[in-house]
This record gives sequence, C-alpha cells and structure tokens, in this order.
Amino acid sequence: MSKKRNRNQEPQAAVANAKDFIEAQGEVLELKPGATFVVRLDSGHEILCHLSGKMRMFKIKILPGDRVKIAMSPYDLTKGRITYRL
Repeated sequence: MSKKRNRNQEPQAAVANAKDFIEAQGEVLELKPGATFVVRLDSGHEILCHLSGKMRMFKIKILPGDRVKIAMSPYDLTKGRITYRL
C-alpha cells in the first residue's frame, strides 16, 4: 500500500505566521547590549525586546523614551521583538 499525494497539494509546514503574534505598544525605558531594550507596555508590564531584522538592516535607531510597536509570542510573554518605531 503506497500513499498517493495529489500533485496540487503542498506539504504542510510548521511556520509561524505574522498573525500568530500578539501585538502591543510601549515605551523604551533602557538600552542593553546587543540591540536589546527594556520596554514598558501600555498595560504596565516591563519586557525584554530585541530589534527586528528589518530595523537592523535599515539602521533604525531607538532611544529611551521612544514609542514602539512590539510583537510577542503567545508562549513567552516576557520577551518580544520591536517591529516599528512610532
């Protein structure tokens, strides 16, 4: 018995989509080494964030006091990725 796969079907990959992330906004409190930041969310929580690849590629500078948009994984809400400077 061999399993036949329809040629039109693609194998399913376990890839995280952009909609799998929780988006939030906050203010940068502190700079850390390695493009890492401490950010206070609008809800009052403080999380550790790193810069996204596009922001590193285009050399977007982030300073304390800047408002940023953050993407967090639903599995670990203590870490995030800065995706946009407001």
